[in-house]
Amino acid sequence: MTSKFLRMARGAVAALTLAALLPGMAAADSLRQAMADAYRNSQLLEQSRYLLRIDDEAVNQAFAALLPTVSFVAATSRDLVNDTSTTTFRLLGELAVYEGGSRINARLGAQEAVNAARQQLVSLEQQVLIDAVTAYLEVWEAIQIVEVRQRNVRVLTEQLRAARDRFEVGEDTRTDVAQAESQLATARSALAAAEGSLEIARELFNLAVGRYPGGLGGPGGLPHLPRSEDEAQRLARQVHPAVLARQFEVAAAEFGVAEARGASRPSVTLDLSVSETVQSPMQEGTGASIGLTLTQPIYRGGQLASLERQALAQVEAVRFGLNQQVLQNLQAVGNAYARLRIASAQIQASDQRIRAAQLAFEGVREEASLGARTTLDVLDAEQDLLEARISRIEAQGDLYAASYSVLAASGLMTVRHLDLPVPEYDVAAYSAAFPGGRPRVASPQGDRLDTLLQAIGRE
Repeated sequence: MTSKFLRMARGAVAALTLAALLPGMAAADSLRQAMADAYRNSQLLEQSRYLLRIDDEAVNQAFAALLPTVSFVAATSRDLVNDTSTTTFRLLGELAVYEGGSRINARLGAQEAVNAARQQLVSLEQQVLIDAVTAYLEVWEAIQIVEVRQRNVRVLTEQLRAARDRFEVGEDTRTDVAQAESQLATARSALAAAEGSLEIARELFNLAVGRYPGGLGGPGGLPHLPRSEDEAQRLARQVHPAVLARQFEVAAAEFGVAEARGASRPSVTLDLSVSETVQSPMQEGTGASIGLTLTQPIYRGGQLASLERQALAQVEAVRFGLNQQVLQNLQAVGNAYARLRIASAQIQASDQRIRAAQLAFEGVREEASLGARTTLDVLDAEQDLLEARISRIEAQGDLYAASYSVLAASGLMTVRHLDLPVPEYDVAAYSAAFPGGRPRVASPQGDRLDTLLQAIGRE
């Protein structure tokens, strides 16, 4: 059933002539290009990409906590009584050998948080693209409505001229002329409102796409949709970026529980110190020490238990958030397909209405020329035809909007799925440039040391 009405809808859309309707606009501005420009120019996406880098650095910082720290300390002092000075140089090293798994789980949780942030960026990408589609369709509809209302004003102007000519020869009354004048004034008011709506739509387009529209060449064919509504629901449950982000958040919260529990376990720290002391008169001393420190928390006023309970509550909160996100996605799929069916039915009904209104208008106009109809009858028939054409334009825009809403609800409203002509942002490029908190200047010796220290830091 779903595929049937989609085929009917595509056939209806393919029968339309999607040409630019405003004079003076030569270059066709496609919907695909508008979406690509929105992706390229979006300030929200740029902001979120930098926020993602903050999460990437949190992973590096959590990884650094697994590695040793090395510090150099230099101190000098002077004894004013004995008139002697002492200068000490110390090299201090510290490595957390074991901390109950808290640092490792912190690093794993940070990585899951990065994965969630990457999916949230894809969700924002979907929103940016659907906003561009909405803005494009509003401009496109407004242009067509302006053109229809311009034609209506021209027709009514001719009818008013004809009514005045007939009045001059005694065929029409003054009432007929007044009715034509009133209808023309109403049409001019509606045209002014339509032109204002077009200007508003252009500003919305500029906000969503990052530039003003050119001459719109029409949205083109309908996008490739999932095979059925059931398939769309499956995608909304399993691969939608908002759902994936929630799943990663659940994993991060579970690592947070393990991190909180590790704080109650003992920790073992390896300390290394090398020192050189110079004292005047010329006396020197060298020292070196290495030691292990075991620390076992015994009592912290209930802080550790509170941290664990807090982490457990966070897990449950995120899980319920995941369930709610799935329900919202399924509702969005159902709403989008309902709008798709409604728009398809409206297009067919509008086509029938336009044909009937066109025949009625021509018939009433012919009867009026024979004296069987009044000028008001002709004006009413013209208004019915106008409303039918505008309803057709709006229904067609609703069909496109519903189609792209299906993609967004299914998690497919992305640059990759739509194959837009714009380079896709690589969410892993930044973290790959600085893996594991690696310093900017690397060396083979440093790589071997990193490998050794990572092995020591594992439990």
